[in-house]
Amino acid sequence: MPRRASSPFPRHIPLTLLALACAVSVAACGSDAGNPAASSTASGSGSPIACAKSGQLLGAGSTAQANAIDVWKSDYGSACPGATITYSAGGSGAGIQQFNQGKVAFAGSDSALKPAEVEASKAVCTGGQGIDLPMVGGLISIVYNLDGVDKLVLDGPTLAKIFNSQITKWNDPAITALNPGVNLPAADIQAVHRGDDSGTTENLTKYLAAASNGAWPYPPNKAWAGQDGQSATGSAGVAAQVKQVKNSISYVELSFAQINNLKSAAVDTGAAAPVEATAANAATTLGAAQVAGTGSDLALTLDYGTKQEGAYPLVLVTYEIVCDKGNKADTLDLLKSFLTYTAGTDGQQAIASQGYVPLPEALTSKVQTVIPTLS
Repeated sequence: MPRRASSPFPRHIPLTLLALACAVSVAACGSDAGNPAASSTASGSGSPIACAKSGQLLGAGSTAQANAIDVWKSDYGSACPGATITYSAGGSGAGIQQFNQGKVAFAGSDSALKPAEVEASKAVCTGGQGIDLPMVGGLISIVYNLDGVDKLVLDGPTLAKIFNSQITKWNDPAITALNPGVNLPAADIQAVHRGDDSGTTENLTKYLAAASNGAWPYPPNKAWAGQDGQSATGSAGVAAQVKQVKNSISYVELSFAQINNLKSAAVDTGAAAPVEATAANAATTLGAAQVAGTGSDLALTLDYGTKQEGAYPLVLVTYEIVCDKGNKADTLDLLKSFLTYTAGTDGQQAIASQGYVPLPEALTSKVQTVIPTLS
């Protein structure tokens, strides 16, 4: 796959994301002389990267950010050869588990650490604990495979009932009311959900809890709680299933929708017009995010129930989870160097054409303030 696909759209509109559900080996940062303070300039970048000495850095977790890691490693690795970063994209739940077992230096998660997970992290973060650093912005697309229907509008209550098997036909009155003039078939809805613990699922269910007027009866969770439906593993598996199964519907990051040529539904939020699943509309919602964490933890509060004009409500942020104190000494410099690049302007813009939404500068500045304090 070419790293930067040509496009008729502006650079900040996401285009493609390869589905990565396996380990991504990444050439990382190191100087020829082993000098941790050496700097190089990434390919296609105007800013130098402060390279760490050679070593190996392990990460695991979110499938949503796997291609972001791949893009970052290409620029970062070309500027700083000499070390290796390996990222295993097995889902947010698996990443947090491996982090709290001391198997990886950082975990990618599409949801912030729960109190019990923070407590568990203290066993591996000697003298400290795990913290959340927002790094990758994105949106969740409601994808569907419905012949003859190129435009579809859905809302929170309807989506909740679809995913909980209470609405089972595409021509159900609730769907037709949202889509006047659209010829919806009398076909059974094939709803697909993630079968593995997923931050994407948790963010979707946070939206359903906030916007379904009580139609979604379950608390937000990484594990799927809805009734019936088909399951698939990872964002790649979900996208492939929707592409193959007629009359299906599911939820994946927009990038996976685009690379698989899947149609995305607009969402009726109660604003004047339904909101399309675009990076620009997701950026409006992410721009209003508030920091809910304390100290060096930068966990965010997102408004899934937003009714702001042009604000797409199904957004997610992938966090890099690291120890604030107690990081392993032999990988600390490399960890800080890599995260400094990914949180910077060059790192954020490098993934903009790959299906991601660059985070607001006000937020990345806070992340860049925390990274040097890691110890």
